[in-house]
Amino acid sequence: MASQWKTFQRFAENLVFNEAPKIIRQLQKPEGVPRTISQGIKLGIDAGISVLGGTSTESQPAIAAGRPITNNSVPTAHRARRVSYAPDLDGRADPGEIVWTWVVYEEDPSRGKDRPVLVVGRDSTTLLGLMLSSQERHGADRSWVGIGSGSWDYEGRASWVRLDRVLDVPEEGIRREGAVLDRETFEVVAARLRAEYSWT
Repeated sequence: MASQWKTFQRFAENLVFNEAPKIIRQLQKPEGVPRTISQGIKLGIDAGISVLGGTSTESQPAIAAGRPITNNSVPTAHRARRVSYAPDLDGRADPGEIVWTWVVYEEDPSRGKDRPVLVVGRDSTTLLGLMLSSQERHGADRSWVGIGSGSWDYEGRASWVRLDRVLDVPEEGIRREGAVLDRETFEVVAARLRAEYSWT
C-alpha cells in the first residue's frame, strides 16, 4: 500500500509541478491547444506513463519545466565563506532552512530529481545549498553527515547531507520551503564545513 501511495504521490507532484505549467503555456498559444478530446487525454496518459516508469510514444523532457533548475555544483572549498545559522520564515530562504528544488544528476545533466537542499549561504539571488539524501549507504561515506529525520521527508526517514559539493540554487527555482533544521544539527554540519572545507 505504501509503494502505491508513493507512486501516486510522484504522479501527482509531477502533474502539478511539471505537466501543469506545460499545459498552461500551451493554452497561451492557440496553435498549441489540443484540437480534440482524444489529444487532451493522450497528453494526460503520456504524463502518467512517464511518472510510472514506462515509455511514451513521444519523448518527454526529463527536466522540470516552468522554473529555473539547479544544474551547477562546485567543490565545497571553492564556495568557502562564513557560515551562520539564520533561519527566518519570511519568504526568502536562509541558512538553516531546507528547501525543495529540481537538481540535475551529475552523471546525466538531461535528467534530475526534485529534492531537499540545506541552505548554507547565498550569493545575491543564488542560494548555496547542500543536497540531502535518505539513502542509508551514505552513513558510511565520509563526504556525508547524518542529520536525522524531519518534516522535509514525508516518510520520516533519516537523512544525510552531502558536504563535498555545493549546489548553486536559483532562488526562483525553489518549489517550497520544507523545514528549518534545528540549530544543534546545523552546527554539526557547519563544524564539518569549517574543519574540512575552509569555511569560517
